[in-house]
Amino acid sequence: MKLLPLDLPVIQNWSCHNCGGCCTQHLIEITEEERQRVLSQNWSAADGVTQPPVVNMARWPRAPRWRLAHREDGGCVFLNEQGLCRIHAKFGEAAKPLACRVYPYALHPHGKSVAVSLRFSCPSVIRNAGQPVNQQTADLKTIEALLVPPHAERIPAPLIHGQDRLEWPEFDLLTERLQDLLTDVRVPLLLRIFRSLGWVSLVQQSRVTGLTKPQLKEYLGLITAAVKSQFAQLPEPIDEPGKVGRLYFRLFAAQYARKDTVQSLSLGWRGRWKLLRAILTFSKGRGTVPVLQDGFQPVPFADLEPSFGSLPEGVVELFTRYWQVKLEGLHFCGPAFYGFSFIEGFHSLMLVLPVTLWIARWRARSEGRTSITLEDVQAALAIVDHNHGYSEALGQRDARRRIRYLADSGELARLCVWYAK
Repeated sequence: MKLLPLDLPVIQNWSCHNCGGCCTQHLIEITEEERQRVLSQNWSAADGVTQPPVVNMARWPRAPRWRLAHREDGGCVFLNEQGLCRIHAKFGEAAKPLACRVYPYALHPHGKSVAVSLRFSCPSVIRNAGQPVNQQTADLKTIEALLVPPHAERIPAPLIHGQDRLEWPEFDLLTERLQDLLTDVRVPLLLRIFRSLGWVSLVQQSRVTGLTKPQLKEYLGLITAAVKSQFAQLPEPIDEPGKVGRLYFRLFAAQYARKDTVQSLSLGWRGRWKLLRAILTFSKGRGTVPVLQDGFQPVPFADLEPSFGSLPEGVVELFTRYWQVKLEGLHFCGPAFYGFSFIEGFHSLMLVLPVTLWIARWRARSEGRTSITLEDVQAALAIVDHNHGYSEALGQRDARRRIRYLADSGELARLCVWYAK
């Protein structure tokens, strides 16, 4: 298969630091071929594997869905005491399941090239630690050969809105102009958000199908100038989020804060009932926040609403880098994100900010603090991006309806301001 050129993120670094987080935070589904390969390796207690290495996720009468087994402590059965993979150590990297080899990269067809993004659930990605990704072409080409399907260049660009669609060169104009607005470090963070949301709203109200590239370029220049003029500074005053907006936001926060790993597969009816009760508590927003994963305490909802002060140093850089990587890598719409349109996907990407800051507040209050640190935000973003684009619940029709309401009502912008204060 002829490989396509790679579009690599220009500001992101990453190297594996053997933290073992991906081997405890993620369930690794494998193909039948991978299952047979793992079983043929004849693992035993002498190798440190004291249980069957493969588990069937499905239940009769559904077809089998295989995953690597996990220990009771949550770690993959192949994770050793040094945070290394036993398969890799014994048989080499090529013997590992494809999902393990790819993480934390995400590759998305992009016309005549392949866009590369990364998952910020990895602590090393969060910290921007390691080798520049644009110097890792050789390794990424190996992954591309395994992952990208033949004729990927025929996959069309994502929808813009409704049934409105552009060819790849015109679609790229939209993402480039939006990226310019959202990641302009000369402009305060919240002002960038207001400008970007206003710009996307104008695109949503337009019909851009059929415009030539010069026509589209001219149009985008006009609306960019319009939003910069409209939002020369943040509007004052900015209303608090409304009752419905807060309700929908809490439901999103609950879905993002869930930890769906091996323990959740064996919860039984009591565990499922506990999750249902947690969702009902989140919907009411009264009392204490139900604990959905380790590292948090059941603090009062009301304690997360007052101002936690200005954002710590490093947080603006973190979100700027996050958004740039996601936009450059097309990791926010189309096949990479539940089949969402450009408009839907961008609104979901903006929701990451208030949800992350809310979870960071929860983490701080769990330790008795009334201000957040960069480490709180980093930990919260890792939790959020673990689910962003990967949790089935966030791609369902109800979730799409809620994000559409938050965007169309202006609540999304108000939530960003409220939790960034």
